[in-house]
Amino acid sequence: MTLRRVLVVAAYVATWLILSALAFLLVFASSSRQTTFLSHDAMVRPNFSGTVEVHTGPVLPDVRLPSHTPFGVSVTLGKTDVGSMEELVERYAYLASAADGERAKMRATVTSMVVDAALRGAVLGSLPLLIWRLIGRDRRREIYAHLPSRRGIATVGLVLMLVVAAWQPWVADDEDQVTDEEQWLSLEEFLGGSVSLPAGVEEVQVRGDVTTLETRRLVESAISTYSASKEFYVDAAERAADLTVRRPAADETVVVVVSDRHDNIGMDQVARAVGDAAGAKAVFDLGDDTSTGSRWEAFSLDSVTAAFDGYDKWAISGNHDNGTFVSDYLAKDGWTELAGQVVDGPGDSVLLGAPDPRASGLGNWRDEKGLSFAEVADRLADAACDSDRRITTLLVHDANLGAPALKRGCVDLVLGGHLHLFLGPTAVTAPDGSVGWTYTTGTTGGAAYAFALGSKPRRQAGVSLVTYDADGAPMGIQAVRLETNGEFTVDAYVPLTR
Repeated sequence: MTLRRVLVVAAYVATWLILSALAFLLVFASSSRQTTFLSHDAMVRPNFSGTVEVHTGPVLPDVRLPSHTPFGVSVTLGKTDVGSMEELVERYAYLASAADGERAKMRATVTSMVVDAALRGAVLGSLPLLIWRLIGRDRRREIYAHLPSRRGIATVGLVLMLVVAAWQPWVADDEDQVTDEEQWLSLEEFLGGSVSLPAGVEEVQVRGDVTTLETRRLVESAISTYSASKEFYVDAAERAADLTVRRPAADETVVVVVSDRHDNIGMDQVARAVGDAAGAKAVFDLGDDTSTGSRWEAFSLDSVTAAFDGYDKWAISGNHDNGTFVSDYLAKDGWTELAGQVVDGPGDSVLLGAPDPRASGLGNWRDEKGLSFAEVADRLADAACDSDRRITTLLVHDANLGAPALKRGCVDLVLGGHLHLFLGPTAVTAPDGSVGWTYTTGTTGGAAYAFALGSKPRRQAGVSLVTYDADGAPMGIQAVRLETNGEFTVDAYVPLTR
């Protein structure tokens, strides 16, 4: 290749990079994406402000904090499911106190938009070069020759007008119209020093000088709730890391079992800390992550996914996870959702599981409609007994769904939740003399009712730890419980004999 050709190629590459970068900036700055954030349907618009700006609506003040990156984002909150403004503000406080899931969700959303804008920018940046090459040298000379003419000037003017009309630089978003009455204030300035602010909110700003006493009261209440919630769960997670629980041998595998979280994202960091203390590398989620299975509860699913980042993850849906939103969402986020299939589990174990048929969207078995709870239980037993591989663990939301499979001697262990109580493990002897076990774990969210998000658990909360031997068979279970007063109870490790 001659030097001239090398220089020509280098010039084309440099030009493409410059055009692609400009196109990326334009595409990225004008893009938007619909998602769920802070339990709302939300519109996300990226920018280069270096801040995260949340537009809450006409009653509450907008909130801003630095992103600590060159990128920024503007989030406009839409509809949600809430009974009152006080309930909504309290929910914001709980979400802020355990915000790992929301941060991970927003980070993933913006990253996706950056990648999308970069790809589009690369394509748009190549178009002028392709047109340049397709026109050819002779045709370009003809065009240059006609530019000084009236037709040439008119053509150039028309192109410029079309570009300006598409760009519309005279149109500005309402959210960018900041008047003197809407200046950004620190929380301390906004509240007039009436509240002692907790650590971690120093960089938070709110917009608006003109607010009602009711709005300020709501914000003060949110800060109080935030402080209580964060203090309780952070303290519990720190102490959980030092609990004395059974540690696995080199050839053993520990799985942490969560169930019936019911939106209590505060407990996720505690569950992860217990799992880490026990040397767990995987997690089973036995359902009822939400109260209704609605899209606004995506924050709960984002939280449990973020909490167990780095773990292998399996899940089923519970009776409160109505429809298919929960299972689809978790599957998209890297969980293995069980729906009647046999799969490889942690530590050479073999898993079978299915969503609760009562309200999870699987009131059917595979393609059959309208099967009852008992019929699904029998189908699970058939699947376990017909499997070419021994089912070491059957995951169900309600342990009763696995009772037929256990009685027929086709599984080693049935794991369930649903009752919000710790029950078992209980041995079940099959007609052939083989012994299996059934175990019900308690509510990880400390749920007394279907919605458990709060500054502390409403009742005893906890997780269970299942240990598998080198062959993938369950060999023992240990429960760890967190009381409403913040004290831990570590149950004795219970061996499971075969």
